[in-house]
Amino acid sequence: MSAAPQEYSYQQVDPELALKYAIQHINGDRSEIIEGVIEPMSPTWGHETAAENIREQLRERIRALDCLAGSGNLDLPGSRNWYVPDIAVVPRALAQDAKALLPDQTLLVVEVTSDSNGDTDPVVKRRRYAEYGAPLDLLVDRQERTCTLFSTPGPLGYTLVDGPHSFGTSLRLPEPFGVELATDRF
Repeated sequence: MSAAPQEYSYQQVDPELALKYAIQHINGDRSEIIEGVIEPMSPTWGHETAAENIREQLRERIRALDCLAGSGNLDLPGSRNWYVPDIAVVPRALAQDAKALLPDQTLLVVEVTSDSNGDTDPVVKRRRYAEYGAPLDLLVDRQERTCTLFSTPGPLGYTLVDGPHSFGTSLRLPEPFGVELATDRF
């Protein structure tokens, strides 16, 4: 005796889960979801150079903290957002088998702007990172040639802002990093 087929309706499908499932199964280029819109990611070499420069400067401290620095997936549950930051510093133990982490599980999130992402990194993503508890959000604005560090997150945004600092000016990353970040090669 076989079971009767179960009927489904579109009302039973959770749009957030369906969208996040889809983004994880796109073949080819990596993509993220920004306020419900799937955005392909195709960073330029200048963009990658800035991100790599930050990784190089933080590498020793990241190892000492037993963390990883990568561009893994960040889920923002309860929203239509699935971010792929340029850099997220996360505890190695959390990253081991995770498909995605939450912003509050990061130690630092870094976003490097591109001509194509307009207000996404400096406005939309910053607001969401604060809302979801990312403790530090570093914005490297290649168009304005500045760096700004946002800290002390809350539901209405970050309450502490250090910057903007012109490229060429060092920027102090607070603990657990405690390093001066040189910005002259961004």
